[in-house]
Amino acid sequence: MLEGKEVLIVEDDPVFIRIIGGFLRKEGCIIREAGNGLDGLKALREGIPDLLLSDLSMPVMTGLEFVEEVSLEYPMLPVIVISGTGGMSDVAQALRFGVKDFLIKPIDDIMVVKSAIISVLEDADGGTSSDADFSQQWFKLAQGGDQPLTEELKWHLDDLLDNPGNARDLLMGLMPDQDSRQGDWRLSYHSLQSADSSPVVLDYTWMMDGQMAFYMVDSGSAGKNGTATTLMIRAFFNEYLRSQDADERGFVHLVHQIEHAIKKSTYASPIRAMFGILNAADNELSVLSAGLNAVVDGTGNAIIVNNDHLLGVDAASEHFQTIDLASGNVRVSLSEVGLTSFSLDIQRLSA
Repeated sequence: MLEGKEVLIVEDDPVFIRIIGGFLRKEGCIIREAGNGLDGLKALREGIPDLLLSDLSMPVMTGLEFVEEVSLEYPMLPVIVISGTGGMSDVAQALRFGVKDFLIKPIDDIMVVKSAIISVLEDADGGTSSDADFSQQWFKLAQGGDQPLTEELKWHLDDLLDNPGNARDLLMGLMPDQDSRQGDWRLSYHSLQSADSSPVVLDYTWMMDGQMAFYMVDSGSAGKNGTATTLMIRAFFNEYLRSQDADERGFVHLVHQIEHAIKKSTYASPIRAMFGILNAADNELSVLSAGLNAVVDGTGNAIIVNNDHLLGVDAASEHFQTIDLASGNVRVSLSEVGLTSFSLDIQRLSA
């Protein structure tokens, strides 16, 4: 699989380069090296490799600056970043730049590097969407029946279990922009969360047909498996939106898929979540609670959205509740999430 593949390693630690480069050469890779981000950009202009392996902590040009530049100039180039312990916020930012995977130093098992590279190259060769990252392995595994966890995904999940602080930093770093606009509509969210607890996680996507889809997850409600389960939901959500338009029927099918995957995995547990679809053309917001309850206020007449079934325990048996957005504004405020204060605001700017 690695025979003849060209890998550019951008790293300022000569010992690390020697270890990783030597191993990959034995696997048949063609290795090029650069000691910092500027030299890395020069190397890329001389020729595009099959894969880029980059440290996030480098002199001259930070790894994040380098990765961001690469994402703009070479968006189709698969990238794996390397970070020291405690650098998960930088890793999360790199993933938002389109990085496919990450490794954390020290790397005790060199085979994890091989597994990560093979997984990323397989996705690249298979034409996987450019915004897919390591968490999409959850989706591939669920589609593969009883296929076991890949060595690399298991390594990620075990590391996040062993390091809850890293897990929280990763989830917080993956949160989207707090304020965004699409056409006549604006979305913003407000979050006040304890630094000592697992966060409520939001993700959303604007679509070309006047729709916006989102989900919210209380990652702490799944206990030690909260991070892994949240990443699973993220993977299924992204894959679903790549494959079809968002509607209530499709989202119920999505919830069924996630619940099936949660029941089969030892790394995932039932969790409190919520899914929503904004239909701008019809001025409607449809919301499905999966154990995460909220007050939805769109007209001054507050609606309580609740469901006793957690995601993973027959949440798909419930129905969406539809809120009229004739007033042009709606606020979704979570309730019963301990010390957390979290609200999502959707506003029609022309209203």
